[in-house]
Amino acid sequence: MGPEVGNVNTQAATPPVSADVVVIGGGIIGVCTAWSLAQKGARVVLCEKGRIAAEQSSRNWGWVRVQGRDVRELPLMLESQKLWHRMNELTGEETGFRVCGIAYLNTTEKEQRTRAAWAAKAVPLGATATVLDTAGAAGLLPGTTQRFTGALYTESDARAEPQFATPAMARAALAQGVLILQNCAVRGLQREAGKITAVETEHGRIGCTKVVLAGGAWSRLFCRKHGVELPQLKVRSSVLRTEPLDGPELSASTRHYAFRKRLDGGYTIANGWISSPEITPDAFRLFFKFLPEFLSERDYLRPHLSSQFLREWQQKRDYLTGRAVPFEQERTLDPAPQRRGLRQAMQELARDVPAFAGAKVAQSWAGFIDGTPDAIPVISKVETQPGFYIATGFSGHGFGIGPGAGRLMADIVAGDAPIVDPAAFRLGRFSL
Repeated sequence: MGPEVGNVNTQAATPPVSADVVVIGGGIIGVCTAWSLAQKGARVVLCEKGRIAAEQSSRNWGWVRVQGRDVRELPLMLESQKLWHRMNELTGEETGFRVCGIAYLNTTEKEQRTRAAWAAKAVPLGATATVLDTAGAAGLLPGTTQRFTGALYTESDARAEPQFATPAMARAALAQGVLILQNCAVRGLQREAGKITAVETEHGRIGCTKVVLAGGAWSRLFCRKHGVELPQLKVRSSVLRTEPLDGPELSASTRHYAFRKRLDGGYTIANGWISSPEITPDAFRLFFKFLPEFLSERDYLRPHLSSQFLREWQQKRDYLTGRAVPFEQERTLDPAPQRRGLRQAMQELARDVPAFAGAKVAQSWAGFIDGTPDAIPVISKVETQPGFYIATGFSGHGFGIGPGAGRLMADIVAGDAPIVDPAAFRLGRFSL
């Protein structure tokens, strides 16, 4: 089972007759989009098929980082970080936001060159990263037994608590006037003369002219039903948390492990830069679109085949012919963690940082990251379908960039001047 998520008492069970905007998906992107739209005066209904933040928004590492971002994401991440600094004040709650510094610890000269090349591009754009040599890297982790080649260190980067943050934002959205419907799957869009007129939920119709899809790993399935081609695949991410221990404030990662301190004194630990793309029918359908990314990241990819393949094979066939609604059959994606990889990460970390030698594992879980062919999200209107907008495909970067992404999506929907130039996030880039 996934981690315990803060409760969001939404009470309302019956959809309203109408709204200005319906947001589909109660992860951090959907919540922040709905909250931002409400701040602009829109009547917003957010529909979540399960519970708020029950999937990847509560299962991620909890990093709020500028470091290592694609330079196309940097302006939006810098804006998002400004919002994070005020998040406890904006929500009136503890979200776990703490500036702790984040380091990529390099073990080869190739990694060192790659991080230095990123810094050379990113620092002029506003990143505050520093490239450290072997001695500098050792200084970040006193007592380490590993001789790192160097490190990329961003002192201004931070962490927050996924299990607290998105529910806190959802409660702030409620206070702003957003109506949140949990356990309320959206079955489809209704149109007249090519324009959206409503969404059909499992509990009834909501009239509207604008819909934002922020469905995370479910987004491609919903889009296929409505004739929108969204190239997106699932990546399984496994995480564990430890019991409290006396360790570093710094968050850091290497190829083999990543860690960050938690509010409860324990640590969230994952398998570093290793990713596990899920082998599904879509992996074959989209093979050539994703091939360049696969080749560039092949040293860090560990494809994973599970029962998810057969489940999605049947799921898509039924849903596309209208015989079943998978969003009601499976309320929460709860994949099994890859425990072997987590054990290896713990062993490597305990070897390099003696503070973790006696760490006790309290829980482990996994989630599905929504990935795109260029690892950049879609935050865009759908040009071919007036009134339909998509915010998805955050490729493991959604938690940190979430507040800024929600604000940008709201700007696009409202027709306001965008917080940053949204051109890099257009859905149409995949059809060029």
